[in-house]
Amino acid sequence: MTLAETVRPSAAPALGAVGFSRVTVRLPGLVEPVPDVLERAGYGAREARIFKALGLRTVLSLADGERMEDLLVEAGRAALGGRPASLILYGHTLLMRRIDLRGVFRDSLRDRLGLPGTRFYGVSQVNCVAALRSIELARRFLARRSAGPDERVLILAGDQGSCNPRTRVFPGRSVSGDTAAAIVVQRPDAAARPRYRYLGAASARDTRFHRNLRMTKAEIAENTEVIRAQTLDVIQRAALDAGVGFDGIDWVMPHLSNRMTWTHFSGRTGFPLERICLDLLAERGHNYGTDALMALDHADGAGRLRPGDRCALIASGRGGYCQSVVVEVLDDAS
Repeated sequence: MTLAETVRPSAAPALGAVGFSRVTVRLPGLVEPVPDVLERAGYGAREARIFKALGLRTVLSLADGERMEDLLVEAGRAALGGRPASLILYGHTLLMRRIDLRGVFRDSLRDRLGLPGTRFYGVSQVNCVAALRSIELARRFLARRSAGPDERVLILAGDQGSCNPRTRVFPGRSVSGDTAAAIVVQRPDAAARPRYRYLGAASARDTRFHRNLRMTKAEIAENTEVIRAQTLDVIQRAALDAGVGFDGIDWVMPHLSNRMTWTHFSGRTGFPLERICLDLLAERGHNYGTDALMALDHADGAGRLRPGDRCALIASGRGGYCQSVVVEVLDDAS
């Protein structure tokens, strides 16, 4: 039995087409060397050498006086462009504080976005997959019978890893930073023309790694191999769902864990390493669910993407979760 047969989820109902706005990203002000982050988390020189070999030099952290809520609000406002949304989905990896769960965070965010009373849901428990999973939830919302033609869903993503040095380090794999991103999901024929068109998606999970941060060294090593297999499997299935096949993918917007993962992926598949957008890895490191969105924003802003290009966004999360979404670049609507 193949990995795809083991973890393939049940088929989703047929949904309508959707488009996405440009991604908006907001960065914190503090740049920290990876060895400094590792030292605070209790790791030594050996781990620092490993991460240097994996291509990570610095990560971004909130500076004194900065708040993740502020970054989320700035990213959300920019994505909304002064227009409303019918639903807000916040995809996050780290668990929220009890005070936030009681509505303080939710209500403050809605009010500051200019969307008081708008339906707001957190998407979690799938770790770094939460942001891309939110896209699938947005599609379901827009496909409901009562949906209006110009309804939109605002997706927010971002976590403050710097609040806990231990949780931002995945030994031998990644070091996390603080970044916020936002994107608007809408129907492709809405008044505001989208920048990207949704083509297809696929997901996977492997429940053997449910222990997450409590995994043993042996489990972490096995999990690394499973993630490599999952990544290939999910991108291939997303490309098939998109109707283009793996050969029809022009770019991969990666989960920015480390360079070795993607060197292995390129070597195994023949997909050109220069078409895997790793530019941000060395300076920003891994940023939970925002990685693929950041890579898409960076590639687009750098002028690399052309109308018709097909991009596979990919995220993997501790606990054996994986998600890919394939989008097509449309004519510039800005």
